[in-house]
Amino acid sequence: MTSDIRLAFAHPEERSQASASADPRDRISLRDHVVEVDIGAFQQERGHKQRVMFNVVVEVAPVTAPLNDDVDRILSYDRITWAIAHELAAERLNLLETLAERVAERILAEPQAMRAFVRIEKLDIGPYKLGVEIVRSRAEVPLRVVGQDGLESAVHPLVVHLDNATLATGDLTARLDGLLARGAPLILTVGLPDGPRPQTGHRPTQRRIDLLAIEQNAWTLAARDPRCVVVATRTEIDWAIKRGQPVVWAPSKMVLDAVDGPKSAEPVALALWLAEEMAARALVVHGNVALPAGSRVPVEQG
Repeated sequence: MTSDIRLAFAHPEERSQASASADPRDRISLRDHVVEVDIGAFQQERGHKQRVMFNVVVEVAPVTAPLNDDVDRILSYDRITWAIAHELAAERLNLLETLAERVAERILAEPQAMRAFVRIEKLDIGPYKLGVEIVRSRAEVPLRVVGQDGLESAVHPLVVHLDNATLATGDLTARLDGLLARGAPLILTVGLPDGPRPQTGHRPTQRRIDLLAIEQNAWTLAARDPRCVVVATRTEIDWAIKRGQPVVWAPSKMVLDAVDGPKSAEPVALALWLAEEMAARALVVHGNVALPAGSRVPVEQG
């Protein structure tokens, strides 16, 4: 059996190790957790509980402060079983895929959780196991807000990249009006400004210079339209989204602080990373720039 096939059927913990970065994270796991639940799309499954087995691995952010043997400083195992119990109690589901998505999302709402491997298998369908396995990262978890009806829902913003030619057009205000009319919270990104900038010949310092140059361009856009506020952190973005405020992203802090952030300062790659980080509805790219491939969010040409 080839390595790929073997890994396809390996425990999620082994799959996590195989796909880890050069600086792997700590992991916690839940193995062979069996629950009886009414689930399934077929009529013969309705009204009858069946055994469902969960295997979950969660990669967690490194702890920077001393643990002092304090359970409140770590992601406790019972948060995983609670996430499963919470989603099973919420409503009856037809699909294991839906259940896996909701469990992963619930786990990734925990501050320490960075990536979750969730495998769910039905044990009573036949002389075999039927199951599904998903991998989700914190980057894919959307902001959740409570509406006027008191119900919690996910918010998927629209990330829009504007090139310099678009910024210089006389119809910028009308373009923004059209984007806001789409009804999604709006996050604008920009590229490097035209003109020379310092060249160091040293990749890490050049990356910082390029990121700061992009931020200068962000402030230039903010000066063009008073509705656009420059933001630098996830907290600022979340605050603005909850209040319907369009924002322009200054990338340095989020990019440099990210555990698995983008390795370059190429503007469209940064915009795509932000779109995935925010679980965006889509990335819209305005201007004569190449569209990225392999995105986990839809990419449109503006």
